Amino acid sequence: MSVEHAGAAAPHDHGRAPGARHATGYDDATRARLTADAQEIVARYPQARSALLPMLHLVQSEDGYVSPRGIAFCASVLGISTAEVSAVATFYTQYKRHPNGTYTVGVCTNTLCAVMGGDAIWEELSEHLGIGHDETTPDGAITLERVECNAACDYAPVVMVNWEFFDNQTPASAVDVVDRLAAGEAVAPTRGASSVCTFKEMSRVLAGFPDGRADEGVGAGEPTVRGTRLARERGWTAPSYDAAERAAATATATHGVPAAGEEQSSADRPVTAPADVSPAGEQRKQKSDDAKES
Repeated sequence: MSVEHAGAAAPHDHGRAPGARHATGYDDATRARLTADAQEIVARYPQARSALLPMLHLVQSEDGYVSPRGIAFCASVLGISTAEVSAVATFYTQYKRHPNGTYTVGVCTNTLCAVMGGDAIWEELSEHLGIGHDETTPDGAITLERVECNAACDYAPVVMVNWEFFDNQTPASAVDVVDRLAAGEAVAPTRGASSVCTFKEMSRVLAGFPDGRADEGVGAGEPTVRGTRLARERGWTAPSYDAAERAAATATATHGVPAAGEEQSSADRPVTAPADVSPAGEQRKQKSDDAKES
């Protein structure tokens, strides 16, 4: 019996309640719906197993994490083992192996964000929420993460909520964001969609089912396009590409150098260099061979 039959879900419905058993399978209606979505995903690829990454997002959009039943579902649809599915699910940090909060708040603590205040933001949020890395508040609203890079260095320090950007943050502004999220308010990111969606909703988008909000809000802001504007103002351009000139330059640079595999090329060179046949070289090779056999 799965937990959906064994007892009621937690009020916040963010996944398996603490201490509850994992669900062992989907009910017929849910499985039929997921199967239809999965078939649409698989149809995008020449080989079915290539659909695994978006399918993991699909089951995550259903359960709020990559659950055992989600792993079994992916394996069944794709004709691979649950071990193969688990190997992928445990490799990427966007796939959660335990129930995630409604909102994933990721604080960048990589070099630039850290020196610009990212470490202070992390410490403030962790203390304010009472949780650490990859932990979720008791109400299931917020999961807090340290993120190595949010790919937005031009707006450091940056916080992301379900992968929407909150730029130029401070400890105080970050606390305000999480408090509003926990209170159920609609919160708008600095760039991108007009409001932050839930973790499950974002997981479905990542599975390849657009929510129609890709063109909402600001995309690239002023810091991102500043280099382009400066180049236009000063008349800077990239070197022109002339195929004939490039071919001539390449021929000059490689004149007299044999192609790989040809006589006298590095791939064809016999093992006769002094380093290859010296006593020290032979000793190093023997040690290497011994280590491989041990």
